[in-house]
Amino acid sequence: MLPKRIDDQPSISRESIREAEDIFLRHLKRVGLKQTEQRNAILRTFLETREHLSIDELHRLVKKTDPRIGFTTVYRTLKLLAGCGLASEVAFHDGIARYEHQYNRRSHHHMVCTECGASVEFFSPEVGKIEKEIGRTHRYVTTRHSFQIYGVCEECRKKTNGRRIV
Repeated sequence: MLPKRIDDQPSISRESIREAEDIFLRHLKRVGLKQTEQRNAILRTFLETREHLSIDELHRLVKKTDPRIGFTTVYRTLKLLAGCGLASEVAFHDGIARYEHQYNRRSHHHMVCTECGASVEFFSPEVGKIEKEIGRTHRYVTTRHSFQIYGVCEECRKKTNGRRIV
């Protein structure tokens, strides 16, 4: 069975966190906002987590560090992190927006089980090549893409004894 999550590094280094904080600070200045301890706590918690997190999940994690941090602050901070490229939103079959950090991670894609919601990350340089080719064809300078494949995982197929799931 394939692993549920693939990361280039098992954890993020202190140096990488400092670099990400610098990127975030520059972005905050660009959009006219101030750096706050709450925003920094959210960023650190987010970067140290290896999961695809919903806003609710991140809020629960952050409250362990600082119980005063509200849901709205987490929501707005995640949007800011996405705005400067430190986070990206991923949509799975359940309709809940989830986020994953993008700092120092190579481009990857997701395969999602439509039965249980499990996801597998995979790497494919071919998808990146297709992105660039389509961009050239339509005279775009591409900056990113999102690619997900939906299907039924092996475990869910075993549960149905091989019956076709539609």
